[in-house]
Amino acid sequence: MLNFEEKRYPTCPGPPDVPADSKFSTHGLWLQPGPGTTHTLYVVGHGSRESIEVFEIDTRPATPVLTWIGCVIAPEPIGLNSVRGLPDGGFVATNWLARGIAPEVRTRMMAGEKNGELWEWHAASGWKKVTGSEAAGANGLEISSDGKWYYVAAWGSQSFFRLSRGNATPARDEIRLGFRVDNIRFAQDGSLLAAGQADGASVVVKVNPDTLAVREIARRRDDTVFRGGTVAVEIGPDLWIGSFQGDRIAVITP
Repeated sequence: MLNFEEKRYPTCPGPPDVPADSKFSTHGLWLQPGPGTTHTLYVVGHGSRESIEVFEIDTRPATPVLTWIGCVIAPEPIGLNSVRGLPDGGFVATNWLARGIAPEVRTRMMAGEKNGELWEWHAASGWKKVTGSEAAGANGLEISSDGKWYYVAAWGSQSFFRLSRGNATPARDEIRLGFRVDNIRFAQDGSLLAAGQADGASVVVKVNPDTLAVREIARRRDDTVFRGGTVAVEIGPDLWIGSFQGDRIAVITP
């Protein structure tokens, strides 16, 4: 369904142009809870344009209804990866790898060269680069409940960092995790679940957002059933781990 909110997204040229023989290619997702049964879904789009596509989800029906309401086109040549709604409106996204780059740039990023950063967007001010957020393969991200800290996965340098938000000179603390950190999600105990790929395995660790202490809680060797873990969430006592290389979810009891 379509319900274009032009005043809310004034720079959006309209719904994505999706020819009959093409696919709507998506990447990172963030569901921003609403006050009732209608919520906002931010989606990284890589199809006919590099953008954040915005939808409303009405959860009242037995089958929730998804309605496209607008978009925000990414500045050239940003290559988006993850998106996260902000408590004061707008959203923040990661520039993982610029579009149209030479293969050697990706190789250098995988060796730890900083190539991207975070970008915030607000309707009143548009896109703005986040000071101090430069990273090698800026990937998944989270934000503290008070909106004062970013938590970022740096895939290329195999590290994790926290960055203060809203300061002219931000504070930054970075730790090396020893695997390619893909996505970050909050755990039920307030720690951060960081998931990604090690040599031949999917790894999940817990990071204390205050002390940056790290504890590994799951490691699954790659096989023909599941490989390339990218994200972990807690469902009851279990970890549900997603992948970029397969068609299934791994369920592990730590």
